[in-house]
Amino acid sequence: MTASREKRENSSAAKRLFVTDLDGTLLNDRKQIAPQDLTALTRMRQMGISVALATGRSDYSFAKLLENLASDPAAPAGNLPADHIIFSTGAGIMDFPGRNLLKSFSLPPEDVRIIAQVLDSLALDYMIHQPVPDTRSFLFRQRNNKSNPDFHRRLQLYNSHATRLSPVTLAASHGATQVLCIAPPESGHRIARQLAASLRQFSVIKATSPLDGQSIWVEIFAPAVSKSQAVKWLAGEIGVPREQVCAVGNDYNDEDLLHWAGQSFVVANSPESILARFPAVASNNEAGVSEAASRWLGL
Repeated sequence: MTASREKRENSSAAKRLFVTDLDGTLLNDRKQIAPQDLTALTRMRQMGISVALATGRSDYSFAKLLENLASDPAAPAGNLPADHIIFSTGAGIMDFPGRNLLKSFSLPPEDVRIIAQVLDSLALDYMIHQPVPDTRSFLFRQRNNKSNPDFHRRLQLYNSHATRLSPVTLAASHGATQVLCIAPPESGHRIARQLAASLRQFSVIKATSPLDGQSIWVEIFAPAVSKSQAVKWLAGEIGVPREQVCAVGNDYNDEDLLHWAGQSFVVANSPESILARFPAVASNNEAGVSEAASRWLGL
């Protein structure tokens, strides 16, 4: 690259923000990051473009992912090229690599009780995750073990951090980052609509399960929580106008951000309803994030 071209790229990159989802977008099906995508993120940061990762993972789950990426011999990402991490679907924002918490939202105890009453009335399976920074710990109520294997799978995965919900444990809770309801594929979308209608005073966001890829996770947060609201706040903090924000995603919990950003792309493995509304790039297994970055930058 000539010096003059590099200067033009650096100038044109001023005050830009590139945001990508993790699971199903930047991460391939083996939970790895393609070398082409790592190169694209690194290059953008060298051009002065801020890079943020916006994930449904908690800060704890993100930390575990970093450990796994650091040991990947094919494409080690221990020094992940990102400036900020938006975790728990926007309930928390931290800088990177320092991982200093910049902003977080939580549900107060009285709101958690309201949500639990609604979920109990519908006989649903759910988990109440403690406020940041203790998001790994949660209370749970399980009613449908045989018909809801994805809930059981997640419970087993984080069993050491789980406590059964009871009037005593609920009363002792200091609030929550989120309440997570897990529903089987055949009823998940209906339940998501039902909860969105019943809990209008909260932020109710659905996502495809990252575990079985079919079940529906319905996440209930404080009203101000979503990926778009988190990116809007971050963009304001670092001085990036909305029209200079590019977002890449793949699932229902990315939709609000994809609608908000100045430019958006979805990877080819997204649900059909999302592919119908946003420009598509290659799948998460074919370095779709690097394609999105190239198209956004006109390279």
